[in-house]
Amino acid sequence: MTALHLVDWIVILGYFAIVFGFAWWAFLKERQSQTTTEYFLAGRNLGWWIIGAAVFSSNIGSEHLVGLAGSGATDGVAMAHFELHAWCLLVLAWVMVPFYMRSKVFTMPEFLERRFSPVNRTVLSLISLVAYVLTKLAVGIFAGGMVFAVLIPDVSFMGLDSFWIGSILVIVLTGVYTIMGGMRAVAYTSAIQTVILVLGSGCVTYFGLKELGGWGALREWAGSEMFNLWKPLVPEGVSATWAPVKEPARMAWYFNDNYPWIGMLFCAPIIGLWYWCTDQYIVQRVLGAQNEQDARRGSICSAALKLLPVFIFIIPGMIAFALAKSGQSPELQQAFLDEQGLIIRDNAQQAFPMLVAKVLPIGIRGVVVAGLLAALMSSLAGAFNASAALFTIDFYSKLRPQAPQKQVVWIGRVATAAMVLIGLAWIPVIKGGKGLYDYLQTVQAYLAPPIFVVFFLGVFSKRLNAKGCLWALIVGFVLGLFRLAVDTPVKLSKEGFAYPEGSFLWIVNNMYFQYYSLVIFLVCIGVMVAVSRLTAAPAYDRINGLTYGTLTEEDRRASRASWNRWDVIASCAVLAAILAAYLYFRG
Repeated sequence: MTALHLVDWIVILGYFAIVFGFAWWAFLKERQSQTTTEYFLAGRNLGWWIIGAAVFSSNIGSEHLVGLAGSGATDGVAMAHFELHAWCLLVLAWVMVPFYMRSKVFTMPEFLERRFSPVNRTVLSLISLVAYVLTKLAVGIFAGGMVFAVLIPDVSFMGLDSFWIGSILVIVLTGVYTIMGGMRAVAYTSAIQTVILVLGSGCVTYFGLKELGGWGALREWAGSEMFNLWKPLVPEGVSATWAPVKEPARMAWYFNDNYPWIGMLFCAPIIGLWYWCTDQYIVQRVLGAQNEQDARRGSICSAALKLLPVFIFIIPGMIAFALAKSGQSPELQQAFLDEQGLIIRDNAQQAFPMLVAKVLPIGIRGVVVAGLLAALMSSLAGAFNASAALFTIDFYSKLRPQAPQKQVVWIGRVATAAMVLIGLAWIPVIKGGKGLYDYLQTVQAYLAPPIFVVFFLGVFSKRLNAKGCLWALIVGFVLGLFRLAVDTPVKLSKEGFAYPEGSFLWIVNNMYFQYYSLVIFLVCIGVMVAVSRLTAAPAYDRINGLTYGTLTEEDRRASRASWNRWDVIASCAVLAAILAAYLYFRG
């Protein structure tokens, strides 16, 4: 029995008509030039508001509408820490953008080549492609299936249930318009999708609160603990101090499922700065700017938009939990709560789509479903385009340097299709995890530290060289893959497989993921600094403008001319909003 009315379907079809209309326009535009600059960076002609919307829409994808809302239903505002990392986009705007725009690169690995060496570019491209398969592609596919399973549960075709049908449809439709129009299609459709997503998700919050009885009722039924953003930062029994985590369990320093403050304070920013400042998936939109000014303003704009998920995803998840706990929605109560009235974590991933199906009126439901699809498709489209750019420019173009631009663009389209098929194979691992958003943060925590280290240390220190960068990337990547290899059998096992308690593999498997990430981070810093100091310094004239120590006076003047007081005011406003959120959500 579908939860959608004919009017809803008409609205959804209208949305698809707009998206594919823009894709066709971008396709015709790209065919006029047939260049890699046009296909992968939209001709470097994107305005700041398009960049801001594209960054936001690409980020606010499947992990948010399914995973973050599910986290809201189980843990309240705990995961808001990651969303309040909007300040990382300000670091991109003010610290990294000048270096990226001066270098005129297509990809982040290409920047690493200019700063260090070609082999570092190849290694980072490989790591990035693996990261996209493990995170963005597979997570997007999984979330698409989850939305369809809730909204159209009884559909089946050739032995496939609605989950798999939804996953495949989202992939195919997104792949088509991404392959057609490239970066221009991704950027402009993302701008439209941002508007639909924000309005639609805002409707879910509004009608959900109306159904529940208002904000006061939400605080009453959810409880003060779910409104406590500081709980993950302050250990139980330790009042408002920064003491280490204290729990009675053996080796509690390593094992804690409640987002301990050490991980949130030190590891979460590493993941955030890697993702927002060095990841091809995000930065590619900024690289499409006309100049440094538009790139910076686009980053500031996306930082402001990034504050919205707390209210349009986490709060709806909490509303779904409150409706179930209060008994006002028997369907949600049956889906989310067990016989003891405790939340069923595995079912919490359905919180947002179930809320859409239960509380929204006809017509508006269609707008919101279009917003859900917009988030799914925008997230996947960005991953497709970034993956294609990495493979085509960093691998194929190096193997075939004389290949004509038209052929390179065609290879990019083929690479997009290939990445989709690979992502499908990873879905069972996600389904075996604690939750979609937790899964995403976990994998990123294992892959992010070495990339963060080589980019930021590379920009701030001119003495670090190519050999130090290479060994930091390799050692960090191996440590991350090792943890994934240890965790995967446990997640895939249906018989409750576990390593012998107290063994080395058991310790690795049970160590809190953020603590393990910090180990990788510290090891990578040590390796990069030690190897660089033990080997020859780089030729400083070759890296002019790529580190703070090699900037010329002309570089500094050009960067200073690209911003004014309004850019500073906007950045301060974002920081003030982040501070206000931390002050309000205190339980």
